[in-house]
Amino acid sequence: MKIQDIYELNIKMGIAADLRGEKHVRKLLKRVNEKFEKLSAKEKQRFDKERLHNPFSDSRMFVDPKREIKKVMAGIDISPAEILMAKELGVDLVIAHHPVGSALADLHDVMHLQAEVLAMYGVPINIAEALTKERISEVARGISPINHYRGVDAAELFNIGLMCMHTTCDNLVANFLDQHLKKAKPEFVGEVIDALEEIPEYLKAIEQKSGPKIFVGNRDNSVGKMVLTEITGGTEGAVGMYEKMSQAGIGTIVGMHMSEDRKKEAEKNHVNVVIAGHISSDSLGMNLFLDELEKRGIEVIPCSGLIRVSRAKRAKRPVPKKIVSKLKPKVKLAKKRKR
Repeated sequence: MKIQDIYELNIKMGIAADLRGEKHVRKLLKRVNEKFEKLSAKEKQRFDKERLHNPFSDSRMFVDPKREIKKVMAGIDISPAEILMAKELGVDLVIAHHPVGSALADLHDVMHLQAEVLAMYGVPINIAEALTKERISEVARGISPINHYRGVDAAELFNIGLMCMHTTCDNLVANFLDQHLKKAKPEFVGEVIDALEEIPEYLKAIEQKSGPKIFVGNRDNSVGKMVLTEITGGTEGAVGMYEKMSQAGIGTIVGMHMSEDRKKEAEKNHVNVVIAGHISSDSLGMNLFLDELEKRGIEVIPCSGLIRVSRAKRAKRPVPKKIVSKLKPKVKLAKKRKR
């Protein structure tokens, strides 16, 4: 496979796993293309043309997309240090989860996804959009002073391919957990924790002292309406959203991480919060994609906190059916291992 092929596969899987549904994401892409056609020549020249077929602004590729790839190094955060390690290991491509380069500079743009997912869970779209737009502006200002191209420059100097897949893989996590928890049907918050602990990445995280935890509520609280609003969509949403979520009848949030001010807001509005874990959740999303590379004969070297679990080697739980059906060649689902 070439870097371009890996990138396109990642985008395809991210769209297929999107909680909003592939049809809705394709409709959004169509709107972007229609708006592009109406731009002036000068505006078209400055337009990020990746947006015409990639709806995730925080997932991009850098350095020679036509290069053939046999060995990749994949990690959660990639800096020049990891690029140097990749050079020593003879790696063709480094894959980061967290965005780098232009993908980091444009991270805030993907956060519109949050408003649409919240609307699916019952928060009025006008309220979700208003609060999310305020948060998007805040994130954009926070990102602006960062040295975005430090890692990209290192990859170019060492002539190593580099790509990042953020929301694409976060979508894989959200879709996987959505199906897993719907199957588990937890009635109490403690049962949500129990269900998460069935997943290998979270079991490993427990060993590393960073396993799933209850941030708000307790094990005996009723779950009520459970949502996955803190899994995908760039970064944490608006602080004021928890009041609106409570009013929409949401009882429990399952997320990757949560800052203290948001925790207090959820607590004030009587919404249970289960935090699955940040790096472990990121690892789950990465693994669901990296398995597809292994199936295509590419060697994968984990680094930078990635908890590598290969589902091609352990038949613990298959990639969700709706994602598998969109991939070619067809992927056979592994049988569930007896406990």
